[in-house]
Amino acid sequence: MSAKAISEQTGKEFLYKYISTSAAVQNRFRYARVTADTDWDRLTQEQPWLLTERLVVKPDQLIKRRGKLGLVGINLDLHGVRDWLKTHFMKETTVGKAKGVLRNFLIEPFVPHEQDEEFYVCIYAMREGDHVLFHHEGGVEVGDVDAKAQRLMVAVDEKLTEDQVTEQLLTNVSEDKKQVIATFIVGLFTLYEELYFTYLEINPLVVTQDGVFILDMAAKIDATADYICKSKWGDVEFPPPFGREAYPEEAYIADLDAKSGASLKLTLLNPQGRIWTMVAGGGASVVYSDTICDLGGVDELANYGEYSGAPSEQQTYDYAKTILALMTQEKHPEGKVLIIGGSIANFTNVAATFKGIVRAIKDYQGPLKEHEVTIFVRRGGPNYQEGLRVMGEVGKTTGIPIHVFGTETHMTAIVGMALGHRPIPNEPPKDAHTANFLLSASNSAKTPAATRTASFSEPRTSNDVTPAKKSKAGLPADSITVTRLISINKRHVHIPAELCMVASQQTKETTLFKKTTKTIVWGMQTRAVQGMMDFDYVCSRDEPSVAAMVYPFTGDHKQKFYWGHKEILLPVYKNMADAMKKHPQVDVLISFASLRSAFDSTIEAMQYPQIHTIAIIAEGIPEAQTRKMIKMADEKGVTIIGPATVGGIKPGCFKIGNTGGMLDNILASKLYRPGSVAYVSRSGGMSNELNNIISRTTDGVYEGVAIGGDRYPGSTFMDHVLRYQDTPGVKMIIMLGEIGGTEEYRICQGIQEGRITKPVVCWCIGTCATMFASEVQFGHAGACANQASETAVAKNQALRDAGAYVPKSFDELGNVISTVYEELVANGTIVPAQEVPPPTVPMDYSWARELGLIRKPASFMTSICDERGQELIYAGMPITEVFKEEMGLGGVLGLLWFQRRLPRYACHFIEMCLMVTADHGPAVSGAHNTIVCARAGKDLISSLTSGLLTIGDRFGGALDAAAKQFSKAFDSGMLPMEFVNKMKKDGKLIMGIGHRVKSINNPDMRVQILKDYVKQNFPSSHLLDYALDVEKITTSKKPNLILNVDGLIGVAFVDLLRTCGGFTRDEADEFVEIGALNGIFVLGRSMGFIGHYLDQKRLKQGLYRHPWDDISYVLPEHMSM
Repeated sequence: MSAKAISEQTGKEFLYKYISTSAAVQNRFRYARVTADTDWDRLTQEQPWLLTERLVVKPDQLIKRRGKLGLVGINLDLHGVRDWLKTHFMKETTVGKAKGVLRNFLIEPFVPHEQDEEFYVCIYAMREGDHVLFHHEGGVEVGDVDAKAQRLMVAVDEKLTEDQVTEQLLTNVSEDKKQVIATFIVGLFTLYEELYFTYLEINPLVVTQDGVFILDMAAKIDATADYICKSKWGDVEFPPPFGREAYPEEAYIADLDAKSGASLKLTLLNPQGRIWTMVAGGGASVVYSDTICDLGGVDELANYGEYSGAPSEQQTYDYAKTILALMTQEKHPEGKVLIIGGSIANFTNVAATFKGIVRAIKDYQGPLKEHEVTIFVRRGGPNYQEGLRVMGEVGKTTGIPIHVFGTETHMTAIVGMALGHRPIPNEPPKDAHTANFLLSASNSAKTPAATRTASFSEPRTSNDVTPAKKSKAGLPADSITVTRLISINKRHVHIPAELCMVASQQTKETTLFKKTTKTIVWGMQTRAVQGMMDFDYVCSRDEPSVAAMVYPFTGDHKQKFYWGHKEILLPVYKNMADAMKKHPQVDVLISFASLRSAFDSTIEAMQYPQIHTIAIIAEGIPEAQTRKMIKMADEKGVTIIGPATVGGIKPGCFKIGNTGGMLDNILASKLYRPGSVAYVSRSGGMSNELNNIISRTTDGVYEGVAIGGDRYPGSTFMDHVLRYQDTPGVKMIIMLGEIGGTEEYRICQGIQEGRITKPVVCWCIGTCATMFASEVQFGHAGACANQASETAVAKNQALRDAGAYVPKSFDELGNVISTVYEELVANGTIVPAQEVPPPTVPMDYSWARELGLIRKPASFMTSICDERGQELIYAGMPITEVFKEEMGLGGVLGLLWFQRRLPRYACHFIEMCLMVTADHGPAVSGAHNTIVCARAGKDLISSLTSGLLTIGDRFGGALDAAAKQFSKAFDSGMLPMEFVNKMKKDGKLIMGIGHRVKSINNPDMRVQILKDYVKQNFPSSHLLDYALDVEKITTSKKPNLILNVDGLIGVAFVDLLRTCGGFTRDEADEFVEIGALNGIFVLGRSMGFIGHYLDQKRLKQGLYRHPWDDISYVLPEHMSM
């Protein structure tokens, strides 16, 4: 969500730190927080004023009207405060419908003042600007400030002046206080803007001769602006609404959400409840909660939450295991149900996300069976069939009852099944596989919805449907009279005041998309672009809709895509200006810019008059920036779809990005040709669900738009409904609204005044909110009611009263749509057209492989590492476990080289080998080469490679050869003397024996260190003992024929492989044979070579030239001087 409430302490801290005003703000930073952990002695030392001043104490837990509830202790000394806290601290209190425990308190200095020195001030954000409310009588008895306060609206991008405040707000304030209050309010408004507040209320604001005092304060900030305000906000703590405890699991999911590009939300409502949900999609999650409450499950609903935005398998696993852990903490006498639901995904790979859920179910299968949990699953979208199959399989293998359904089942039908309100079908009908891109023969006929079994809920009588009232003939738009109150059928539909303000704006296009529409896509979203081109192809467009892409992080280039069977190249530009100049026919921009760059790129796009429509996909754009974009768009006549949207679709013409999902859903929902029904929704996932419902109950979609889930969408429901009203091809309109905001009342107004004459089917999701004891912020940022008129229940009733077709619940939406459509077919308004099969589109190889439709031998095989999941895995061990077990470099080498978790002594031996082989001075050939290369100006990789290329049998490569020679001799039973004699007879050197400098009298300490370690720690050292016996014979002939470091490492490693218990004899011999031991020298000596390279660079050594006097020039005699 965006607007989040902060504690009074946090709000005052922001104000005291950052307000800029000439008014004397008193008692800055004079507050003390009291919790269960408070040390009173320490508190009084840090805040000595507590001992000397009269005090006020109150709970700081987002409780409204604390004074009227008797929750404020006034004019007390510290002893009195502590006595007051004894009667309130940790006590359960009821505030409205919410019950909660008082646990956080705020102590402040008591401010003596008169009643006429109390004032009320409030600033809050709306779509068109920020409203400033002021009343000259503040305090506990302020009453209905909306009705009696002075009001001033500061339009977006405008500034508030002291003159405006004085003239419009302070008319009832005495002259001696006007200047101080005006100065303070201007400073407060500036603070409000700069720190991205969305709501700021002070009541009372006390103004005395000593200055300005902020007594009580309530505030919300736009949490999405964290990346802008982090330096000023710091780490903000957002307390839960009163009546709902802050659970560590909620904080854990919030942390996952913050670290993820996906959306992960969890709110615990009743941890003892028996009904748990795990729903994909912000809109769908609300619909499922609504349906549970409609069917009487509100008291047993345990949680609200959602996951969306294509979370990874690991993220989904973490989310699922958190919910499963919570629901298996306490048993319920009736058992428990888990509803894993969702709408039809647009781009999320359902099978991939279900893998994470399946992992969690397997991990918790014991507790799930013990708590008698039954699971109901319904999902659709890319690769959903595989996801459902896997989910069904885990039910069979674990014995957990799991009932699985796809798009053939109405989205919320599983709720009725889970709560026992409808039977569970034994064999639900199956839709075609994702790979079935061709329409079946049965679909080639006409599409008369009236003859199809399109109802998803149980049969209802026609009396359950509210019929549309007769509307007046369509009136021109400029004849609409805006009123504050509309009388409808002896009821009153209240139109919020802000809706009555009509801003001056350029005329916008009625038709946003045509069959010739061209677009530019901002962002390297190749999958979305390919999806658009496939849609264009099945719609039989002559050319692709995407003209170019803009991606500022690379230079201009071409990107390859498919147009049907043919490969085409699409230009990608670094600068938007170049793209616009070279493609003047483009009038749509689809922006996949991130939340941080979407504002700038959108503002830039609106500088080009050719752009008429902009779709902004990003979620989490600060509301203040969104309002600026809306204002500019209105001025320039640009239609904005979004932010926080999947986009929109016009069948047969154009689709935005991932809208409509993959081709199987495009074909199944008949989105390749226009129907007669247009819809507008907030939710992207629910828009795809509407595609499914409409295709099953009518002749299909004419156009559909998801305006986005943010509080201020770029275009409104009314904007699109009026477009549909003026579009001849649209015969009926569907609007899926939701809790929060008041835009739906414009639809009421349009129907009542005759501007909207076509049948409108409406439903606002979020009806469950009025049943909850405490406030719940749903998945969309705008899905939160700030007043009674913003509740879904109130809006549904208003729409029903205005004459829209409104079902009793979302469960019945399909029936209502079907009924209205059948009436239009019956009276001849709609004449269903003959179906024409679309052209076929080849499936991408990568997706066909994902679906398991093809197989191909892999080019590479690997068995040591897997980087594809959430966590890097070394030979089956997650990297976190590697560090947790403190395996060290030797342990990692054991995993990656030998695919074994070696004993600790073996790991330490490997590390010792790396240490002793790291370097042996600059004179050896490898170091010499590295130095020469470095001094020739070559880079590190080239210099290192030059040194490594010298490693072989003569330098450093004797480990493998020594291991092989000694092993062969030892295994054949040859005595050490026999081995030495045989090598001499064959004229071969014994590898690992001999040293240029060291001897029996001047031993190599590296060999001594390793030898002592092996003797002390290895279970057996037979081959090392054999090699030492050989050394006795060779050194008797010549003192420098010692067992050198290469030889010792070679034979000791054979002992390690053969005796550590991790390898068979054949496996141990194989590692020696394939050269694993030489790798020890290569890895160790690379450290030294790099050291020599850095040393030469640091010493700034010049180009090396070998001296003449160190070279013997041996030329043929006839060429000698």
